[in-house]
Amino acid sequence: MTSPSGPFSRAVNAVIRGVMRATGVPLNQKTLELGDHDALHAALDAIHREGNFEGKDRDRLSALFDLEELEVSDVMKHRMAMLAINADDPAEVSVRTVLESPYTRMPVWRNSTENIIGVVHAKDLLRALLEPGVGPGDVDIVKIAQKPWFVPDSTSLKDQLAAFLKRRVHFAVVVDEYGEVQGIVTLEDIMEEIVGDIADEHDVELRGVRQEANGSVVVDGSVPIRDLNRALGWDLPDEEVTTIAGLVINESKLIPEERQAFTFYGKRFIVMKREKNRITRLRIRPAEDEGLPT
Repeated sequence: MTSPSGPFSRAVNAVIRGVMRATGVPLNQKTLELGDHDALHAALDAIHREGNFEGKDRDRLSALFDLEELEVSDVMKHRMAMLAINADDPAEVSVRTVLESPYTRMPVWRNSTENIIGVVHAKDLLRALLEPGVGPGDVDIVKIAQKPWFVPDSTSLKDQLAAFLKRRVHFAVVVDEYGEVQGIVTLEDIMEEIVGDIADEHDVELRGVRQEANGSVVVDGSVPIRDLNRALGWDLPDEEVTTIAGLVINESKLIPEERQAFTFYGKRFIVMKREKNRITRLRIRPAEDEGLPT
């Protein structure tokens, strides 16, 4: 691996310096220029084993160099789970949707959620509302929306981070090779791959996930596996599919009926609700709890 350059290089070096400064452990240029990806991880592990480097700090540095291995599709919010605004809704509805959302930016669609025509920023909405004589019913969401930026789902996180920094934007719409919308990705999504969850006072708990008193978890089928793993400390595979419903279908090799149950990866998956060919809700619990009622 060669040393990164440009905005990405500055971002990587800034994070490395921050981690090193916090831990007091030097990481010299020779280590950063190791040509072999595995050799780099071996060097970080060696420092960790010597007791001078905490595991979480090692993981953060490793994540910086894993950005080239991961793609945008690995961290994006799938279109089935993204919050968006219908351009044809009454202005008051659109304004309320933006102000009640925990997100700063929201895509705007027309006719279909796969037809994204813009991205509205909460700050631009507030500016519009501060104009003399303008009320919630007078705001033209489409007019204040910014032009959407479309990026391929196969883009590496390294390249996408560099593109975010170069363009000085934080939000992109993800499309597949046919140009069909797959979801959205933000700068924060990529940074969380490096430093873990970035929470603020406006964040809400992971949408579509509810922990039950009996230890089981009720999950919407559209919840991304990576988000679930991060929130609950699980290690479900996400190399072949993105959502938890996709994992169940992929492992069972069929589209399950309601109340069907499957056991894999140390978990018991029970299908609670299905709409047409979509699994919309699942209950997940440890495999050793199979004796409990579904």
